[in-house]
Amino acid sequence: MPTSDSPSPNALAPGSGTKANTRSLTFENTGSRLTGTLYLPEGHDGAPLPTVVVTGAWTAVEEQMPANYARALVGHGFAAFTFDFRGWGKSGDLPGGVRYVESPKAKTSDIHKAFEFAATRPEVDATQLFGLGICASAGYMIDAVAGNPLVERVALIAPWLQNRGLVETVYGGAEGVAALISVSRAAEAAGGQIIPAAGPEGADGVLMPIGGYYFEPARGAIPQYDNKWNNAGWEGWLTYNPADNPDRLDKPLALVHSEAAAIPEGVHRFLDGFRGERSVEWFDDVDQFAFYDTPDIISRATAFVAAHFNAAANSDG
Repeated sequence: MPTSDSPSPNALAPGSGTKANTRSLTFENTGSRLTGTLYLPEGHDGAPLPTVVVTGAWTAVEEQMPANYARALVGHGFAAFTFDFRGWGKSGDLPGGVRYVESPKAKTSDIHKAFEFAATRPEVDATQLFGLGICASAGYMIDAVAGNPLVERVALIAPWLQNRGLVETVYGGAEGVAALISVSRAAEAAGGQIIPAAGPEGADGVLMPIGGYYFEPARGAIPQYDNKWNNAGWEGWLTYNPADNPDRLDKPLALVHSEAAAIPEGVHRFLDGFRGERSVEWFDDVDQFAFYDTPDIISRATAFVAAHFNAAANSDG
């Protein structure tokens, strides 16, 4: 796999005095180049470190919430690896030149490759490799680590875990879902139909017409954010049910969420059926977007999952 190292300026980890050095890296999946960033503690001596692959919310790029948690993890002594999925940000296209499709299958495949790539890096202790999925990528992360011998433990923060019932609740019932699937098929047949991902509250023709994080330049509306959505992705997203079949996950789990955040019902359903080792923390009155960029929330959540990851070393020793 081709790689390129490029040092970047130090970045302060949210809620800490720790700085992270970064290296720009590339790897490949199905002939497409993916661009990522390896975060290391400032002054790192080159010794292999326990490493966390961090993935973010739907439509996100690596410079958004993944970068915030990567920097925070560095403050706990980890290396962290973030990347742009195929079809998003700086990474190459999906097959056929497709971009901006929220494809659970493709993104799960990309996470698999990211673990394989990270395990080859000299800075990474391949015996202590972990996954952290935020929001929509929580489901992709579960699928990517299940049965994966490279990964020791997994953590989910503000996970969006849906099933058919929750999809219908969120997207206008069975009729609303069917209508969006029709839109998806028509867009795919046309070679794609791109709309804005974020817009002001009440805007027409926008995936998320709600303002807030993705629409605010001081928060998620950063220059690197694509702010695009391909309607061809609706069917794959709406038929994806990560809240079901929780026993597919065979790794110890840490989970942080709030009843005030997105679809906690899906998290409860998943946990009700999960029989493995778990550590769960419910934050009071924290909305979904606060998990993405609020320093004290990031600091608390990261401390919780870092303890979970550190338990792997303790259990081995």
